[in-house]
Amino acid sequence: MSNSFLTTPTPKNEPVKSYAPKSAEKKEVKAMLKKLKKQKRDIPMFIGGKRVTTKSKVAIHPPHELKHTLGHYNKGTKKHVNDAIKAALAAKESWAATPWQDRAAIFLRAADLLCGPYRARMNAATMLGQSKNIYQAEIDAVCEMADFFRFNVQYMTDMYAMQPESVDGIWNTLEYRPLEGFIFALTPFNFTSIAANLNAAPAMLGNVCVWKPSETQIYSAEVIMEIFEEAGLPPGVINLVYVSGPTAGEVIFNHPDFAGLHFTGSSGVFNHLWKTIGNNLPTYKSYPRIVGETGGKDFVIAHPSANATEVAVALTRGAFEFQGQKCSAASRAYVPKSLWSAVKKKMAADLKTIKTGTVEDFTNFVNAVIDEKAFDKITSYIKAVKKDKGAKIVLGGKYSKSKGYFIEPTVIEASDPKYTTMCTELFGPVLTIHVYEDKDWSKTLKLVDQTSPYALTGAVFSNDRAATLEANYALRNAAGNYYINDKPTGAVVGQQPFGGARASGTNDKAGSILNLFRWVSARTMKENFVPPRDYRYPFLGEK
Repeated sequence: MSNSFLTTPTPKNEPVKSYAPKSAEKKEVKAMLKKLKKQKRDIPMFIGGKRVTTKSKVAIHPPHELKHTLGHYNKGTKKHVNDAIKAALAAKESWAATPWQDRAAIFLRAADLLCGPYRARMNAATMLGQSKNIYQAEIDAVCEMADFFRFNVQYMTDMYAMQPESVDGIWNTLEYRPLEGFIFALTPFNFTSIAANLNAAPAMLGNVCVWKPSETQIYSAEVIMEIFEEAGLPPGVINLVYVSGPTAGEVIFNHPDFAGLHFTGSSGVFNHLWKTIGNNLPTYKSYPRIVGETGGKDFVIAHPSANATEVAVALTRGAFEFQGQKCSAASRAYVPKSLWSAVKKKMAADLKTIKTGTVEDFTNFVNAVIDEKAFDKITSYIKAVKKDKGAKIVLGGKYSKSKGYFIEPTVIEASDPKYTTMCTELFGPVLTIHVYEDKDWSKTLKLVDQTSPYALTGAVFSNDRAATLEANYALRNAAGNYYINDKPTGAVVGQQPFGGARASGTNDKAGSILNLFRWVSARTMKENFVPPRDYRYPFLGEK
């Protein structure tokens, strides 16, 4: 038992390795890619510290190489969800009683294991399972995940240090208790780091979790669990199950000990879950905490004073990195007529040099979209543009799923600012641009704010400070993460806490202390050193 006031290591953002030609890290990850491709893994569920397999095996294929089988995951049933809840609740008391510094040590160790012996495997698993190139995998599956673990330890200690005032004879304290029950973490395919953090953040504060990942992220989810185990996380604190959403929901949202939902995914699913939870409120011991980061229709608007090259590069990177499958990806842009020719010329030149293909070829900038459902949805919009009068494809537009789910980076020019691809979240490598008259800058700012129900990320490019200030105010509610002269993607833990409002979620800012506050229930404690021994107050002494 510690009798010290402990200071945790000062967190620093994990440096992103370059993977330059002939670098040691490139050789290591290349070797790991070959090793994993030679295996056919049988990926178990993790329930109560045990690896659980079933007779129902589902094949996992790289989205960019459909003929190859990486292995199979073991699909679960309602029984497995119930088992996971039981395991979590069985672990709850001892985990909640574990000293905070020991909980912190587990996740600090997990960060170092991730950045050390597990780095190549985590990157390779994310590359193969989710079709991320090495740079996108490195910044997500290693650096951001490690940053979440390390910075959340610092935020946890900062939170615990927040204590109320005391007066003579009284000692007031706040106890930050974990929630009463279990947390359900429902995680997406596109960021391995988010999948880890949606469990780790509540668990670090003494909560226990049931985790259902996206079926297209299971290949790297196994690696996350192995890191947690090696770091010393006790059995049952985080339980990983592979079931359908309805199967999980039927059990979890009808359980009296359901205490909170940590979610990243679509707005439609989140709305459904919120409604389900609301309808089931009489079932629960406490009001569940609901934290969600959902969809986005993220914007870039350029002022006539902006640099055309800078705008073009931001659009190419912001729209097409990881095939546009980021909730922060640039999806709609507003470019003044005076800049459009130069912006289009620069983008056309750059897109000609972009290669598309397997993640194993490090010269490929663009890889495959995640699955056939996503491919069919995205390409349906591209097909529609070719028939519509209100828009036209100016760059790209080709696609094929003969070998993998490949869609060429596509730029649409829409004369109608409310054209469907200016408003609808596509979640793919498609950018729609509306060209506006230079004199309509202020009017276009209103258009940006009113076009989409979402409010996740957005960017303004301007070299006129008055125009920048005007945009900052006009778009104050249009984005939870807002960028000036930068692309609207790439938020870094500890630097730009992430989250948006409106239809983009609860804006609880992953990667900040704000998110951690959602996973505790504070108890105020007042200790009176010398209690009164007479009920009479002084005012009673005279009529």
